Amino acid sequence: MSTTLRNQMKEVMQMAWSFVRKNGYSMSEALKCAWANLKLKVALKVKVVEFYFKKTDGTLRQAFGTLLDSRVPETKGTKKTADNCQVYFDTEVGDWRCFKKCNLIKIA
Repeated sequence: MSTTLRNQMKEVMQMAWSFVRKNGYSMSEALKCAWANLKLKVALKVKVVEFYFKKTDGTLRQAFGTLLDSRVPETKGTKKTADNCQVYFDTEVGDWRCFKKCNLIKIA
């Protein structure tokens, strides 16, 4: 097994167990959500992605985001975010946004 695949599997399993412990997901739900988060993370680095997530107030949010260097403005410093948050550059608003990884619904 290649090291990148091994690292991805490790990341998925750690994220899934986190969803089970902190959010009360079943292992099946947690694995589906963890794989979707990994796919989103990879896609954000390559292109602008349309995805949906549940906001903390319970409403559904459609987002168009990217982490592509050519679309993201230069940042002056870095800010540490929580491990359970996915950060992305919102191409519609032109600003940085984040959401809880456990709230990812769908990648379009």
